[in-house]
Amino acid sequence: MSDMLTLAEYKAMAAELTLPGMSFIDGVFRPALSGNTFETLNPATGELLANIAACNTDDVDVAVSKARESFDDGRWSKLHPTERKSVLIKLCELVAQNAHELAVMESLDSGKPIADCESIDIPEFINTLTWHAEAIDKIYDQTAPVGPDAIAMVVREPIGVVGAVLPWNFPLLMLAWKIAPALAVGCSMVVKPAEQTSLTALRIAELATEAGLPKGVLNVVTGGGAEVGEPLGMHMDVDMVTFTGSTVTGRRFLRYAADSNLKKVVLELGGKNPCIVLDDAEDLDKVAEQVCAAAFWNMGENCSAGSRLIVQAGIKAQLLARIKVRALEWNTGDPLDPSKQLGAMIDTGHFAKVSGYLDEGKAAGYDIVLGGDTLDGIFIQPTVFDGVSNQDKLARDEIFGPVLSVITVANYDEAIAVANDTEYGLAASVFTANAKKALRAAQAIKAGTVTVNCFGEGDMTTPFGGYKQSGFGGRDNSVHAHDQYTELKTIWVDLSDDAADTSVN
Repeated sequence: MSDMLTLAEYKAMAAELTLPGMSFIDGVFRPALSGNTFETLNPATGELLANIAACNTDDVDVAVSKARESFDDGRWSKLHPTERKSVLIKLCELVAQNAHELAVMESLDSGKPIADCESIDIPEFINTLTWHAEAIDKIYDQTAPVGPDAIAMVVREPIGVVGAVLPWNFPLLMLAWKIAPALAVGCSMVVKPAEQTSLTALRIAELATEAGLPKGVLNVVTGGGAEVGEPLGMHMDVDMVTFTGSTVTGRRFLRYAADSNLKKVVLELGGKNPCIVLDDAEDLDKVAEQVCAAAFWNMGENCSAGSRLIVQAGIKAQLLARIKVRALEWNTGDPLDPSKQLGAMIDTGHFAKVSGYLDEGKAAGYDIVLGGDTLDGIFIQPTVFDGVSNQDKLARDEIFGPVLSVITVANYDEAIAVANDTEYGLAASVFTANAKKALRAAQAIKAGTVTVNCFGEGDMTTPFGGYKQSGFGGRDNSVHAHDQYTELKTIWVDLSDDAADTSVN
């Protein structure tokens, strides 16, 4: 991956960028059929970045028909596996060659720190696409043990046309999590990026065509949820929808599937994730570093953010003192400045929501360990509130901002009970020096990913998704994601001597 540039170099690049504004259907950019557009703004400055095609049902119909055509004629779905792999690897090479451009585009559009775009989002996009591309010709189908008189083959076939609806918090990375496995198995796609962050999805579609992806296989339709997302969910010729976003919106896609063609639905949804620190945890400086990363990374705009610190009373004062020190490393400011770890909230509406929780925390009389204020523009300080009850609003709601609620518990059993007392179950962390206690906690916590003595989400080899209202229908990442874009088919061949002769003379 390319080296980081300076702030001046990033700003110069931003000034020279040509930003896409039209949807991408059947291998070309095209305006919305209505001719309508909407503005996409730089969250950090409020400045207009581009006018984006405001598509609607008519555009979705065109995109789905082109995707269906490309799938049914086999230009991609029936391409030799190694040829599909070559195209996806070529796309990875093009992304690497255009890494600075994509990172700047991502930072401008989402308010994300350029350092994260360069060091996390772009490399992980490439890693995700490479992993699934390399899996194409390495995952074997199966035969069933049915005895000598038959052969039963269990084979995977691409599910067909996939609609992918993306969130705004990790535009490039979530795009990769969806398109990499779906394209790898041979599906055709219609992608709806978040209305706030359309730019990099459009650029990736353009690069994919340059890499040799046939037209109609990857389509990007821009616009709002009601205008594009709902028509995708309701479309009778879409075979599957994969969605990452809020639990409220995820429920809608289940209703759309029920009211249309019972398409397959995979949902990766919200979280209110616990970070448990027991009184035997070692190296509290490292624990504090991990707690801050869990709470503040990506401005807390992260479904797996560790936003509930559940800490035993005997160790709390020492830990909070270290968190205050570590939090000083999380500098907020211009997202294009490589020295900044925190950027802007995604838009003014979300800023108002998160800042409202700051007001609620102050009104409730919580102890403000650090932060608690907004900054000029739509920036929010990393904030820690102590004295929160798990029944309080700050401990129940997914704030999706850099706000950490501290909940004090007396012992291990109370910590586990508090951790599980939520409608969500996406991720969790446990810090303890006792290996047996760590494993028991990992088993007891109802979450899709539990990390021990660290914060994280695993890697490409491990499935990511949630229990309870944090997910439905499948997982992102790993071979499990690869397989969920396929249908299983049984092919039964009767080899018995007395089988009926059905040959035609």
